[in-house]
Amino acid sequence: MAVNKGTKIDPEKNVAVKFFKKFFPVSNEYHGSKFWIKQAGKWVATPLFIVLILVEFTDLIFAVDSIPAILAVTNDPFIVYTSNVFAILGLRSLYFALAGLMHLFTFLHYGLAAILIFVGVKMLLVDVYKIPISISLLTILSILTLSIVLSLIKGRGSSQKNISQY
Repeated sequence: MAVNKGTKIDPEKNVAVKFFKKFFPVSNEYHGSKFWIKQAGKWVATPLFIVLILVEFTDLIFAVDSIPAILAVTNDPFIVYTSNVFAILGLRSLYFALAGLMHLFTFLHYGLAAILIFVGVKMLLVDVYKIPISISLLTILSILTLSIVLSLIKGRGSSQKNISQY
């Protein structure tokens, strides 16, 4: 995550797409907002249905991915369950809200990678040393804040350079 710089993604190589295409025929063209069409008397999925599958598959991956993160904060099953439900419900909305602003946060992916490393180390050390929840939250908040502030500082400097070029 920290070293990935804009790798191109080929949907045809996606595991969910390959799995779906093994069992169902897929049309090569979009047909408006239809998920399924009839071609030569057979039902065929459209690429739009594949997009829907990929979006839902991504939601599932994020849901599974967030379980270790919440377990780094609490072991209460009710909080773990409800936080994942709310994460799934709000994830897509939050994505679209922040997608237009992501170019401003150039260091955010480094911060998120550092948070994932911290949570992983915390989980590995749980039998040796239990890091208090307050320290975990403070560490996560500090890393996020630092990556956002550094991004905004860098953004301000680069916009001033762009303005001075004119």
